[in-house]
Amino acid sequence: MVHKGTSAGLGDNMKLKVVLLVLVVLFPGCLEDTQEEPSEQGENGFVGVGGYTNISMEIIHGESIENATAQYTIRIMLNHSAAPMHADNMLKHVTAGNYNMTHYHRIIDDFMVQGGDFEKNDGSGGYAADWYGYCNGQAMANASNCANNEWTVPDEADNGLQHRSCMISMAKTSQPNTAGSQFFLMPDDIDHHAWLDGVHTVFGEITDGCEHVTTISEVETDSEDRPVVPVIITSATVVE
Repeated sequence: MVHKGTSAGLGDNMKLKVVLLVLVVLFPGCLEDTQEEPSEQGENGFVGVGGYTNISMEIIHGESIENATAQYTIRIMLNHSAAPMHADNMLKHVTAGNYNMTHYHRIIDDFMVQGGDFEKNDGSGGYAADWYGYCNGQAMANASNCANNEWTVPDEADNGLQHRSCMISMAKTSQPNTAGSQFFLMPDDIDHHAWLDGVHTVFGEITDGCEHVTTISEVETDSEDRPVVPVIITSATVVE
């Protein structure tokens, strides 16, 4: 569990930024801090290197498709040039069907919509779709001593992409190089979450339906920022 420390002398605006930064990280496990570069890329090779891939997500607000009160479609363009490993990771999760029927488990108005935990749907699970040279945030020469549910993606946060409206970024723990499968979407009514730049990796943008992300960001949530009525990705697919 990430604990907020005391921050004597911080202004109200900075305190707010610290709180929001904590809210987009995953629940951390016992992870080791490292700044090393990955020693090898995904064993299956990157898909779409140097270009873009389009992803379509069908989303409902409701307990099931049958009783949903709203249905949305959003389109996301993954940027393989700026964030090759993160874009490749999401693409492989999509093609494997890992995001189908997963929940947006954490939603904060005027901030972001977070999902992608295909293991537990509560923000405590998920892992990389391929081997990218890191095991629970620690660089390793190969995957032989790392279970696949410990695979993580190294940071690509200094790629020039910023946390502005209608962008997609990767959630991780408080440690570097710990992205797995969880991501967060920024609605169209925000300007710039500048304190996240260089920390979390922006790896694409919402090219269609960003107004729906804004609508989703305004749903009723409980004290843990979980939607009172579930918001579910019924399917995620690659499109032209």
